[in-house]
Amino acid sequence: MNRTFRSLPVALVLLLAGCSGAYYGAMEKMGVAKRDILADRVDKTRESQAEAKQQFADALQRFQAVAKTDGGDLQKKYDSLNKEFQQSESRAKDVRSRIASVEDVAEALFREWKTELAQYTNPTLKADSQRQLDATRRNYDALIVLWRRSADRMDPVLATFRDQVLYLKHNLNARALAQLDSTNRTLEADITRLIADMETSIKEAEKFVKELKTKG
Repeated sequence: MNRTFRSLPVALVLLLAGCSGAYYGAMEKMGVAKRDILADRVDKTRESQAEAKQQFADALQRFQAVAKTDGGDLQKKYDSLNKEFQQSESRAKDVRSRIASVEDVAEALFREWKTELAQYTNPTLKADSQRQLDATRRNYDALIVLWRRSADRMDPVLATFRDQVLYLKHNLNARALAQLDSTNRTLEADITRLIADMETSIKEAEKFVKELKTKG
């Protein structure tokens, strides 16, 4: 597979993807098919999810450490939590952007595949291609469901995290720390579920890419 597109910055890739038809057409002229782009983007999304999973785990660990300590420099505690929140929010945005880029190329691939079925003159080959299309579509749809579910789970975690960081910012006192401690269990439960969903979708993404490359 031609790997030219791997060298393109993700911002440029997403910008070009906004003009999908022209972008994919240009890539095909360079020897990079939509199937290859899809496999690469799924893989990149999997990597992004793995990074986000680690970031949320680190953020929870930091949150718990700050919540369980008494006294100390509250400004430093706030700065530490705010940094973790900002990084978590950034990772979440990257995951959503990656998912959107996968959806864009996947829909283009499936439209093209379905259209080209009409060009077959051999009914056996056409039927086999249709079965492959249906199977790939089912696997893709299942993967997208998992991705969206895990992405949606990020929102309440970030909302809780944001509230606590803001509260600590405006109330640098013992009462604010106590509030952090009371939220600890809820945040821990939410992040635990989030990480479990992410691990499931990461495994499914790996499986999808392997199957896509096998059929390519």
